Amino acid sequence: MKLISVKIDKPDEINFIAGQAHFIKTVEDLHETLVGSVPGIRFGVAFCEASGDRLIRWSGTDPAMIELAQRNAQAVGAGHSFFVFLGPGFYPINVLNSVKAVPEVCRIFCATANPTEVIVAETDQGRAILGVVDGATPLGIEAEAGIAWRTRFLRQIGYKLPK
Repeated sequence: MKLISVKIDKPDEINFIAGQAHFIKTVEDLHETLVGSVPGIRFGVAFCEASGDRLIRWSGTDPAMIELAQRNAQAVGAGHSFFVFLGPGFYPINVLNSVKAVPEVCRIFCATANPTEVIVAETDQGRAILGVVDGATPLGIEAEAGIAWRTRFLRQIGYKLPK
């Protein structure tokens, strides 16, 4: 067995979700879930089929996001992994619970816009995602000024009600 680190290739502002599922209809169910969760959502999804034809199945509403999903799914190449790339202005927080509720979805590895590396194990049989490196190592503990900034920021962008 060997371990491989695969860097996710994407523009800095683009959010994506990486997960594992278990059935060929995952692509269609993820597509339906995403369009049903956020009107007008722009995305691309790719799923690495682990048996049969072993193709990267794909769908989406945005050609650039579809291409990102396909390219990154191919680079990782782990059976039953999937990648959802969200167009600019769309965020995992608006779709993540719906994605997790898709019956075929087994796990979510990450939902982020951060620089990401996927840690892959490769054996004679194939590849598996062991986990992800999402962003960078913390530089310290949040102080009172950081708490105040976080509290203000979340209310400014509408995720929390004013106190």
